[in-house]
Amino acid sequence: MGLTDSFLSIESLMWLFLAVFMIHDLEEIIFVESWMKKNFPRINRFIPMIARKLVKNMSEVKSSQFAVAVFVEFIVFIPITYWAVEQNHYVLFVGCNALMLVHVFTHVAQSLVVKSYTPGVVTALIMILPYSGYLFYRMINEDLVTLQEVLRYAPTGLFVLPLVLLGHKVGKFVIRE
Repeated sequence: MGLTDSFLSIESLMWLFLAVFMIHDLEEIIFVESWMKKNFPRINRFIPMIARKLVKNMSEVKSSQFAVAVFVEFIVFIPITYWAVEQNHYVLFVGCNALMLVHVFTHVAQSLVVKSYTPGVVTALIMILPYSGYLFYRMINEDLVTLQEVLRYAPTGLFVLPLVLLGHKVGKFVIRE
């Protein structure tokens, strides 16, 4: 057991998912509206045709609308984290964290393609990447899950994608321009 392992219980580490998620999404909430207004005309040429409508809609999002979408995700993540920590049901928790880890690489790719900062890339690299790696290391090391289970459970995180879209629809409904 490493030094950090003895200072931070696995339960505390798992509850930190909610904090890491919120800090990352706060970066996006703070910067998405102004960044999109400034950069959308320049980045539009990089967007694959299949994603243009979605990104165009995102280019018009207000930070307050984005915050509503984040809230919708957050209220779903609370019981998922509770079930993992208190009930030892790890499938959705692992899936959410696996999706969040993959999300790091989408932020990095976006920044590389547009050759500039994109909202969320900083916290993706300095928070999500080390958190996710350490979380999965600890979960496997403490025999909560195996690597095979992590790989098998990872696709369950895809349920978040329609949740994000729903959250953005709710945001546009609740916060009208």
